[in-house]
Amino acid sequence: MAKRDYYEILGVSRNATPDELKKAYRKVAMQFHPDRNPGDKESEEKFKEAAEAYDVLTDKEKKDRYDRFGHQGMSGNGGQGGGFSGGGMNMEDIFSHFGDVFGGHGGSGGSPFESFFSGGRSSGSQRNRGVRGGNLRIKISLTLKEVAEGTQKKLKVKKYIQCDTCHGNGAKDKSSFSTCNTCKGSGHVRRVTNTILGQMQTTTTCPTCNGEGQSITAKCNTCKGEGRMWGEETITVDIPAGVTEGIQLSMGGRGNAGERGGPNGDLVIQIEEIPSEDLKRDGINIIYDLHISFMDAALGTSVEVPTIDGRAKIKIKPGTQAGEIFRLKGKGLPNLNAYGKGDELIYVNIWTPKTLNGEEEKILEKLKTHHNFQPNHNKSEKSFFEKMKDYFN
Repeated sequence: MAKRDYYEILGVSRNATPDELKKAYRKVAMQFHPDRNPGDKESEEKFKEAAEAYDVLTDKEKKDRYDRFGHQGMSGNGGQGGGFSGGGMNMEDIFSHFGDVFGGHGGSGGSPFESFFSGGRSSGSQRNRGVRGGNLRIKISLTLKEVAEGTQKKLKVKKYIQCDTCHGNGAKDKSSFSTCNTCKGSGHVRRVTNTILGQMQTTTTCPTCNGEGQSITAKCNTCKGEGRMWGEETITVDIPAGVTEGIQLSMGGRGNAGERGGPNGDLVIQIEEIPSEDLKRDGINIIYDLHISFMDAALGTSVEVPTIDGRAKIKIKPGTQAGEIFRLKGKGLPNLNAYGKGDELIYVNIWTPKTLNGEEEKILEKLKTHHNFQPNHNKSEKSFFEKMKDYFN
C-alpha cells in the first residue's frame, strides 16, 4: 500500500509552523491513541503513522529531503516504511520520543487519559529506556549505471552495537536492578502548584533516575553497564534508481545502539557519483561529446556511441554541422520522484587537424575554391543556443 502524504496525515499545509505541527499531531494522536481504541489495530497503525509524519516534518533536514524527494528520498529502500527516523519503533519508543508533546496538560481531574497527556501511559511505558544512540553518517559511491538502475549495497559499518551478554540493559543479571526511591519506578515526578486559577499539575522526568524508573546495582562485566559495545555490523542498503549527488537517505534505527536499552540512532547515507570517463550527467539527461572528422561530417557515416547500459549506433547524415545535437530517447536517468526517463544528448564536434603535410595542404587549397566549401549560413537555421533551448524546454 502506498504511503500517505505526511502533510495529509496531520491535516496541515506545507508551510505549517512548528506550533501548528505540534497541535495537529496532538489532535490526531488523541483520536487514535491506543487507550481510546483498545484492540483496534487500524487505530494503532494510524497512531504510528502520525508519529512518523510528525518526526519527519519537525526535523529540518528530513523535512527538506521529504519536500524535495517525497517518500522515496527518506530511506534506502525507496521510502517503503523507512522514512521514520525511528523506523520499527514500538509504542514505547513513540511515547519516549514524543511524550513532551502532551506534557503539562494532565490537569488534576483524574481523566482516564491523564497519563497520556502527561507524557506517558498508565501501563508504565512512560519510563525512558536508557539514552538514544547517536546517528551515523556514511558515504556511498555509485556509478552512472547503478544510479540508473538502482542497486543494493552490503556495508560493514563500525559502530556501537548491543551488548550480547546483557542484551542492552547494562546489568549483570535480571536481579541487578533497584527501583528508584524518588519516582517509585514511574520514571516521572508530579508537582502540584496553587495558582489563582486553582491547582495546576505538571509532570517532569525524574531527576534521580533520568526517567528510567530504576538503577543498576551490579553492572554487566562485558559492557561495564553501558548496554552496548564497539563492534561491526553488516547492513544491506537498497538504493532507489535516480538518486542524485548529495542526496541523503535515512535508515531508521540502524545507527549506534543506545545506552542501557535506549533506541538506536539512525544511519544517514550520503550519495556520491563516480565520474564517467565518457558520459556527463545533466539532471536526468546524459551528455556525450562526439568528435568526428570533417570528411565524415560532409559525407555522412555511422558511429557507435557509449550509453549507460552499453553502446548504440547512430547515423550521421551528410552535411552535419558542428554543434548539432542528436537525441537518444529514454537513454538517460530515471526521475526519482516521477515517471519517465531522461535522454542521452550527443553533441557533434568537428575535429580539425592541427598539422598538415604538403600533399594534404594542396588538396585542401584546391577544395576551398569550390563553391560548396564556402560558408553559406542559412538564416532560417537555428543557432546553437536556440537548439539548446529547444532540447531543455
